[in-house]
Amino acid sequence: MTIELQPKSDSQTMNIASHLNYMARIQPYKRAVVFPAGRDEDGRVTYTQLTFRQLDMESDCLAIGLESIGITRGVRTVLMTPPGLDFFALVFALFKTGAVPVVVDPGMGIPRLLSCMKESKPEAFIGISKAHAFRKWHPSAFKTVKKCVTVGSKWFWGGDTLKNLRTTQWQPYPPVPVPKHETAAILFTTGSTGPAKGVVYTHENFDAQIRRIQAHFQIDSDEIDLPTFPLFALFDPALGMTAVIPDMDPTQPARVDPEKIIEAIINQGVTNMFASPALLDRVGKFGKQNNIKLPSLKRVVSAGAPVSPANIEQFSHLLCDNAQVHTPYGATEAVPVLSIASDEILSDTRKLTEKGYGVCVGRPIEDIQVRIIKIGDAPIARWSEDLIVPPAEIGEIVVKGDLVSRGYFENRDADSLHKIHDGKDVWHRMGDLGWMDTKGRIWFCGRKNHRVQTPSGTLYTIPCEAVFNNHPDVMRSALVGVGKPPKQRPVICIQTHQNNAALHGGDVEHELLELASQNVLTRGIDTILFHKNFPVDVRHNAKIYREELAVWAERQLRQ
Repeated sequence: MTIELQPKSDSQTMNIASHLNYMARIQPYKRAVVFPAGRDEDGRVTYTQLTFRQLDMESDCLAIGLESIGITRGVRTVLMTPPGLDFFALVFALFKTGAVPVVVDPGMGIPRLLSCMKESKPEAFIGISKAHAFRKWHPSAFKTVKKCVTVGSKWFWGGDTLKNLRTTQWQPYPPVPVPKHETAAILFTTGSTGPAKGVVYTHENFDAQIRRIQAHFQIDSDEIDLPTFPLFALFDPALGMTAVIPDMDPTQPARVDPEKIIEAIINQGVTNMFASPALLDRVGKFGKQNNIKLPSLKRVVSAGAPVSPANIEQFSHLLCDNAQVHTPYGATEAVPVLSIASDEILSDTRKLTEKGYGVCVGRPIEDIQVRIIKIGDAPIARWSEDLIVPPAEIGEIVVKGDLVSRGYFENRDADSLHKIHDGKDVWHRMGDLGWMDTKGRIWFCGRKNHRVQTPSGTLYTIPCEAVFNNHPDVMRSALVGVGKPPKQRPVICIQTHQNNAALHGGDVEHELLELASQNVLTRGIDTILFHKNFPVDVRHNAKIYREELAVWAERQLRQ
């Protein structure tokens, strides 16, 4: 039976925390959050949990405490605590008070993290002891912080502790009604293709995301999720799904222990799992080699970077019945906007992807509007139908809908480059290039700022790389441009599989050049460089830092 979401209201006020309130009323004793607490002497994992009623009550108690020290409506509050029971209770407590959580991936690296802190101008800071020590070590980035709460032991700094803040006597704390366009949270992008930007999410954006996800993936009332990316875990309580927190380092999905992921799926009867392409590959490889089946899984959702058909096919060996791997497309600013499932990928689009057509990322979800416009790097102030390119032509992907963020936090330059105003609506420029086929499907061809502009024409990363990825020794490839547009020299960087990591030329290089010469897309590429281990993003361990590779490639060619 499909889960019943809170009825949509026509009111101009809302609070995303009301979804948790609602779930606590209709399914109070269902498990909301399950957390691995440790292992017994025999190595068996033990769990602790909160039901929806308990999570709602716990967040009420914390909301009262937060309000008592002035963390209330509109107060930007950095939250740096790992996934767990406290994390969920704190996020919904902040939402209930109307405060604005500032969510930054701690694994993005210290320089990027400090930049995000300065940009968001936080007024409050909630975090574990190590996070506060980091704050004290870098005072200039946190000079706007006036209120502090420590989750755990407080060391040499002031402020309150979560334990002392929590009200022992429960009282209902109804979510503060706020205008639906009011800021609900600031979520920072990874900064994988430029400076990290603070995306402003409104309560309406969150509400729209929840409803689109539930409708598109047909979330049932008995669903249990394994969210291997902490930010996506926050959707679960609002969707009425049980969130099983995996035993892993969320900043290192490519190094996850596949046995622990499989253990959680089997122990908890997981029906839904989010997995970055790197995690999907690691778990899929282990599962296929050991002939493991996961009958409880209804669907796997993989996003964060393009997912190769080979990766999808490999993981499909673990699935049963009609379960599929779904690859929704989106960005921090707008997610999810497109989606496609493994049946269609493996039976139809795969062969075209391998020939260099790009990666098919599917059709628009629900009523999200998607268009392909002319490629350009300048701001576009107003929408015009003249911007749209002819069918099948590669251009920039733009999207519009109620889940699409309308702007960045105090960043006019980013707003002008990424937002196009269309009356009262806003189109978001995804910064991705692609084209639309006759079936209304979008094919992703790479990031706009990764295109290589040569004297003989423009090359796009994903189509060109697909040609080289067909070689059995190639783990992944990356097209980069050396020099300045429009006179760049195209270079293909190659990372081989681990068992062939010693290969640095010879027969492999000749074979790759032969592959390139046989395809019209890559015929002009005659430079191949072998790289031991590509630099990738921290969040998903999948997005290749092509800017860094381009600098490396230029150095190699000078030698």
